[in-house]
Amino acid sequence: QVQLVESGGGLVQAGGSLRLSCAASGFTFSISTIGWYRQAPGKQRQLVATISRDGSTNYADSVKGRFTVSRENAKNTANLQMNNLKPEDTAVYYCNARREHFPRYDYWGRGTQVTVSS
Repeated sequence: QVQLVESGGGLVQAGGSLRLSCAASGFTFSISTIGWYRQAPGKQRQLVATISRDGSTNYADSVKGRFTVSRENAKNTANLQMNNLKPEDTAVYYCNARREHFPRYDYWGRGTQVTVSS
């Protein structure tokens, strides 16, 4: 069955780094657009970064220059390297795999908690 499993979250001090990973199975990972989203308590889920099947990337303004999204199709894995973390980065981070053309799909992981202390 389809699975997206995030890992790598945790507690870190402001200015520190974390590397999130998203392990995918049960679908053709290489043809999907991978997105990282986050949701802080009491707030809506927001887009953090995306990486398309051809490797092009897009970032939210709030993380540009600090976060880097990447993918390893041979391993069915996507990563989000987060540097210079700030307390406002605290949230649950979710991995999303989406394809808008046939075969269409939109899959989500269960999330991993990132907490940045000041």
